[in-house]
Amino acid sequence: MWLAATGLCSTYRGPDCYGKQDFVYLPTEDVYLYPAGESPLKARCTTGPERRITQWEHEHMLEAVQQCLDENPMAMRMRREAAEHPFATLKTRMGATHFLMKTLPCVATEMALHVLAYNLTGVMNILGIQPLMAAMRA
Repeated sequence: MWLAATGLCSTYRGPDCYGKQDFVYLPTEDVYLYPAGESPLKARCTTGPERRITQWEHEHMLEAVQQCLDENPMAMRMRREAAEHPFATLKTRMGATHFLMKTLPCVATEMALHVLAYNLTGVMNILGIQPLMAAMRA
């Protein structure tokens, strides 16, 4: 039985309820295959009047990321060690947990300035101030 591509058991998943991860997606036909391949299981596949599964257009990217994480469980730890430090430093430099500006465009500008200052500090630590100034003049 084929399932077109909203009404899965989302809030409660007991032993008699399938979730989205239990279905197999066939991208060439743009359909999902029932977990057991039988049509009498509709009641266990969905609580809605239609038998549909929603899918984000870039779902394959999420699946690829999840596969990488499954293959390398230390990847998130490495990411935290590499990516969380700059954000913690930026937060400390900002002086608190709040932005000074309001509205998204102003906050985005404030964040961009903080990131620019962070990056310039890194360049000054690597190259030194004189080479940086010479590069900025050029």
